[in-house]
Amino acid sequence: MDRLARRPDLLFCYDTLQFDAVIEALLGRIPERMLASAPGYRAAALAARVSPGLIRASGSSAVGMLLTDLSYQEWEILDAFEYVRHDLREVTFSMGKSGWAYVWPGDDVQEDDWDAEGFQARHLAEYAARCARIGPRLAAGAQTASEGPGCRVSPTPQRGCARESWRTARSPPRAMAVFP
Repeated sequence: MDRLARRPDLLFCYDTLQFDAVIEALLGRIPERMLASAPGYRAAALAARVSPGLIRASGSSAVGMLLTDLSYQEWEILDAFEYVRHDLREVTFSMGKSGWAYVWPGDDVQEDDWDAEGFQARHLAEYAARCARIGPRLAAGAQTASEGPGCRVSPTPQRGCARESWRTARSPPRAMAVFP
């Protein structure tokens, strides 16, 4: 099933995607955005990862950015970037609007919240450079996906249709494996 079939519009970024260097490396631009929070969630630190996971947490509210003007192709790029371990779910924000967020399935969660300032100081430059290296492949896959019915994002060639979704492959694309 295509996770983007419902044509999502607003994307909540509580993680590395809230940094200009990362989002621009992936999309080639910085989308329109506004501050937002997701009550009932928190951006949790994850074991052996520099990026967080959005998890349910009663009494908490995850803070981040709401991207408001993504094209479908940009959604495909970000979905390919986040797909390996995240579930795309509808979330209600503190201002009453609903949108979408990539939610962590629950394993490897630490008790601490993710430290965005620590990430920025220690990991952002290298992480953004990695995004810049895989961004063109993700964009090429998203562009190819829009060229034919039934074909979705494919940052790496698959069996059958070169544009076939890597979501059906047994392992994630190599582009995703570079992120701890």
